[in-house]
Amino acid sequence: MSQLPPCPQCQADYTYEDGLMLVCPACAHEWSSTEEAADAASDEQGVIRDSVGNVLADGDSVSVIKDLKVKGSSLVVKVGTKVKNIRLVDGDHDIDCKIDGIGAMKLKSEFVKKI
Repeated sequence: MSQLPPCPQCQADYTYEDGLMLVCPACAHEWSSTEEAADAASDEQGVIRDSVGNVLADGDSVSVIKDLKVKGSSLVVKVGTKVKNIRLVDGDHDIDCKIDGIGAMKLKSEFVKKI
């Protein structure tokens, strides 16, 4: 009998195979039995994506997809504003950048699109 891994959600040892999937009867959690899927899921945790799902990296250029009000100012970053040479950071706002005419800003990746 082959040794199947315990359930990643509830740690129960009663998992069984159902085609290409592993199933836990205790909590009804299903996951892929291939190790490649587990490796891909662990790699995805540190990846920052733009509004359409493209992976962002340091030095990329992005375009703003929505008018963004600048907090504490009457300035607005307009739709289509191009931002060059971004830097990715941890936190609520994923991107550090400089915008011409405004200066240093922090942006959320959900409001930009990779060029």
